[in-house]
Amino acid sequence: MYISNMTHFLDEAGNIPKQMPKEARELANFLALVVDETTKESSSPVIYTTIRCFSKKCEGTINSEFLKANNEIHWVCSKCQNEGVISDWHNTKWDNR
Repeated sequence: MYISNMTHFLDEAGNIPKQMPKEARELANFLALVVDETTKESSSPVIYTTIRCFSKKCEGTINSEFLKANNEIHWVCSKCQNEGVISDWHNTKWDNR
């Protein structure tokens, strides 16, 4: 399980830095997509996105939901069950609430 704090991937201006190592930048972009899609559909209990899983050879897509108890976003792959939670995504440029 991936436990990610969105602010750890952002610079002072709230952007994903280009100087970040490639793997970290790819994960940050993935997390940004999940936050973006999840906060667009905040009224549904489970959000079925078109975001592809980043696990090698997996063709699944990401499903997400709000965890109201701790205000995090939980995401899970529809095929391989790769999953994680994203905290501190509020007020980032991908927060569509």
